[in-house]
Amino acid sequence: MKYEICKVADIPETGSLVAPFFGREVHVWRSGERIRAAANACLHFGGPLNCKDGTLVCQWHGARFDMESGERLEGPAPKGSRLMFLPTRVEDGALNYVWGE
Repeated sequence: MKYEICKVADIPETGSLVAPFFGREVHVWRSGERIRAAANACLHFGGPLNCKDGTLVCQWHGARFDMESGERLEGPAPKGSRLMFLPTRVEDGALNYVWGE
């Protein structure tokens, strides 16, 4: 299965792009030479995340997650939790979600 998330040209150099994903949203950002995509959902109560100073921060209760590793940095999300990264691949100028390939 392959699904286009966004065009690579639309991903900002800093910060993140919020893209629709099967009725939900994902954050997409550049991490060095790599492009990452993670569910726009806090691991505490599922609240939406904002990109701020190299972290994703829950808008509801302030949990913070590292954008490189996905690890919880602080806040009410469970200790040891990490963001859900999507399996992706860049092809023909687009970032694609790939599953089962």
